[in-house]
Amino acid sequence: IYLDVKQYLADQRQGTHKAKQRNEVAGSTRKLKRQKGTGGARAGSIKSPLFPGGGRIFGPVPRDYSFKLNKKLKQLARRSALTYKAQANAICVLEAVKLDAPKTKTVVAIADALKVSDKKVLLVLPEGNANLQLSCRNIPYVQPVLAQNVCTYDVMNASAIVLVEGAENVLNTMLA
Repeated sequence: IYLDVKQYLADQRQGTHKAKQRNEVAGSTRKLKRQKGTGGARAGSIKSPLFPGGGRIFGPVPRDYSFKLNKKLKQLARRSALTYKAQANAICVLEAVKLDAPKTKTVVAIADALKVSDKKVLLVLPEGNANLQLSCRNIPYVQPVLAQNVCTYDVMNASAIVLVEGAENVLNTMLA
């Protein structure tokens, strides 16, 4: 579980941080003062990291933080995360919800009825339901996700998991 969550968070990082090194800083490359006789330390360039406005020593550079995990390991992590939530009685199944139009009030009422309105809720849908997804969009504690897109991080981050009827079949086939 730890490795899968770590990989998910690493993939979210942009990695676009950058600081200029001494070869990238604007400035002359002439020798600042003569080598001997000044009583001070030897100085070669104003771009030296020791001077104000000089380059940064070992500064951040753009890079990709992502790394690879085996498919079976990721599948095992998802299965284990769902098992932990099931042991903690944090999973409930909801019968299929049909909405004619996007209504946030309806989803709030469902959350109140399931007694999960004070928790982070992961709403797992079997297939795309535009009205239900739009209804959840304005509720900060509800995150709708399709069953085939469920990741270990989302499962572990949620306090309660609500499976819409049919989502458990998709999860079973995906994690079998």
